[in-house]
Amino acid sequence: MDSTLTYFREHAVEFAVTAVELEKRIQLINENDTTTIDAAKKALINCRIDFKKIEFFFNYFFPSLTIIYNAPAVIEVEEPFLEYREPTGLQVIAALLYAKDAAKLKKQLLQQAYIVSESAKDIPALLYNLDIDDARILESIRLELISVMTLGIAGFDTPELKTGITEAKQTLTTIKEVLQPYFVRLAGSDSLQFYLDQAIRLSAAPVSFNDFDRLGFLTNAAIPLQRHLGLFINRSGMLINTNPAINYQAESIFSRDALNINGSLSVDTQQALLGKKLFFDKILSGNSDRNCASCHQPAKYFSDGLPKSLALDGHSFVQRNAPSLLYTGYQYSQFWDGRAKTLEEQVIDVLKNPREMNANEDSIVSRLNRDTAYLRSFSAAFSTGKAGRVVSMVNVASAIAAYMKMLTPFDSPFDHYLKGEKKALSASQIKGFNLFMGKAACATCHSLPLFNGLVPPLYDLTAMEVIGTTADTVFSAPRLDADSGRFTHYPIEFYLRSFKTPGLRNVSATAPYMHNGTFPDLESVLEFYNKGGGEGLGLKVEHQTLSPEPLQLTKAEIQNIIDFLQALTDRRIYQSM
Repeated sequence: MDSTLTYFREHAVEFAVTAVELEKRIQLINENDTTTIDAAKKALINCRIDFKKIEFFFNYFFPSLTIIYNAPAVIEVEEPFLEYREPTGLQVIAALLYAKDAAKLKKQLLQQAYIVSESAKDIPALLYNLDIDDARILESIRLELISVMTLGIAGFDTPELKTGITEAKQTLTTIKEVLQPYFVRLAGSDSLQFYLDQAIRLSAAPVSFNDFDRLGFLTNAAIPLQRHLGLFINRSGMLINTNPAINYQAESIFSRDALNINGSLSVDTQQALLGKKLFFDKILSGNSDRNCASCHQPAKYFSDGLPKSLALDGHSFVQRNAPSLLYTGYQYSQFWDGRAKTLEEQVIDVLKNPREMNANEDSIVSRLNRDTAYLRSFSAAFSTGKAGRVVSMVNVASAIAAYMKMLTPFDSPFDHYLKGEKKALSASQIKGFNLFMGKAACATCHSLPLFNGLVPPLYDLTAMEVIGTTADTVFSAPRLDADSGRFTHYPIEFYLRSFKTPGLRNVSATAPYMHNGTFPDLESVLEFYNKGGGEGLGLKVEHQTLSPEPLQLTKAEIQNIIDFLQALTDRRIYQSM
């Protein structure tokens, strides 16, 4: 513990020094001398490297302060109080330095540099009366490794600089330095040290950010490193888990049991069986003419293949596209606008929606109570509720939610490749994954291992994004889609046209795409992103969180990505689920 505190103090001082140097370089920016911009960029890179030496400590012990130094350059809203703050720190400085006419933004740059440098001076004082021990230090290291595997190599916090791999190398080197005293004290670290050195060596490869072999890095170093780090911590007797969303007994973040979101690892089997029966039963609809599977068909990977699902009346359509329900339990927000916080809330919303199921609670409960088979199933799945009632809408929702939490096969070619089946992916799919994680920047929003908006390393948040979705795919004459998204329920400007980041597992089998269902194929989706979303197409999109800069993907690279996305298709026949 003492060695880690010494390490943090020393490198906090180094970070403070490079923060001051960054401020000086920004002060010297001259709009008539482009070399001054280049010098500021170089100072920023050096400052970020020094921050990476202490980031693991900040993220774990001072998470609320991390946003001062390295927050994303977008306004983020904190719910439920809808509070927000202007972003600050190194990512904001990068966005300003790489903007057109950066020299004219000198005032804003100086403001940001001042915040970083002044705050950095006081970092050592944070250690006063800090509650810290070896177990917490080891947990901070294992979380930082997850960050490297999911965010770092994707360039999440370096979209302009493209220094994600260099910074990942520094973080891994930091991990090695912090663990070194534990290697001396504790036996059985040979394999851990081997894969840690392997990870550092691979991240030091003399290739560009775009050309880095991320899949090779994960399979040959990071995944076995995570496994052996877990074993080492278990043997040390210093295992703690302050984050219930992660199962530290799983071999890696890609294991089927790695995440415990919404109780996904403790689903009641009796409730799930009852939920499956209810899911396919028309007894829940107001007119007894449809069920959950009407819009979420197993044969279509629990979607329906329509731009927007048919409404209950049989001729009009609901507001938005019906997404697949596979892996939906691995999210903290349900519906495209994220208005439901749980699967149970989502189920009740759909059941009571007059255009979807139009269920009357009293009527549904009465129907189920008259069915002796259902009464037995409810009694087996739930304890008796108020007034001796076991059948209720709350229990109906709980049962269906339990069933949906079971829809997690993890049976795609990509999953099999990570388990050692090297023929599971083609060369094009491997290249597609590396593009997905790198040049195409897909993984900065569609995070591993679910490829959805579940944000690592804590996996405690489902991200919402503003991408400027168009009304159709006529990109030569683009029009913004009229749907206000989350703004409808939370009317603040930053949520206008904000939607939940959807999961991409089985995406190739669940066309059409986007919340409005107007993108017919993956080619049109990739073209939209390749052009920089709505703003990149020339539309005025307030607070777009997607970078408007074109990705410069070639046709061949787009096909590689599509091929990879096809490798996220689960192999099972879902009529049996």
